[in-house]
Amino acid sequence: MFTGIIQAQGRLAGCEPRHGDLRLWIETGKLPLDAVVLGDSIAVNGVCLTVVELNKQAGEVGEPGFGADVSRETLELTTLGSTEINSAVNLEAALTLSQPLGGHLVSGHVDGMGELVSIHEDARSIRMEFSVPDALARYIARKGSVTINGVSLTVNKVQRSSFDVNLVPHTLQETNLGALQPGSKVNIEVDLVARYLERLLLGDRKDSEPGLLLAGLADSLANEGIKA
Repeated sequence: MFTGIIQAQGRLAGCEPRHGDLRLWIETGKLPLDAVVLGDSIAVNGVCLTVVELNKQAGEVGEPGFGADVSRETLELTTLGSTEINSAVNLEAALTLSQPLGGHLVSGHVDGMGELVSIHEDARSIRMEFSVPDALARYIARKGSVTINGVSLTVNKVQRSSFDVNLVPHTLQETNLGALQPGSKVNIEVDLVARYLERLLLGDRKDSEPGLLLAGLADSLANEGIKA
């Protein structure tokens, strides 16, 4: 699990094809690696990856970083397969019980990709509008949480299949979101609660048209004698 509070910006330093999928090498910048061991999880642009190679110190073998395998599923659902070498990536080590939960609970299991539609200045902040597939838009609610490239953000406004978020100067400086331009693709993870709530209410029903979830919730409440 993660919090969506980015700890460092790293760099995609290498990409090696491996029989249909990829092994990536990520230089980790200021992310501490002292306690990291093989098998640990690190979120890269919001994607939970398992450390399979590790270099903790700069030296002849290069800068500190780690290697991770990326499956076909991850390549299809995220931007990692199209990320260019030397691109900045957002990094967060897995949450421990001693850490404050500064953002929201993030699994690192990306639901799909979104696209930056527009950028507007808002005092010292920047307001960004992102579009997402309809299948993801239904999970995004005003004042709810959403994860973009691993960054925990609050949704300011929702319109059909798009939503707005506000980025303060600190977020723009400490993450790669400040470098995005209209048309840029990003990794989206919706709120965990919304996903599990839908599964709980719909069960195995394949009909998942917008509105069915709300209707299912109303029915459940009615069965308990509660007016929705």
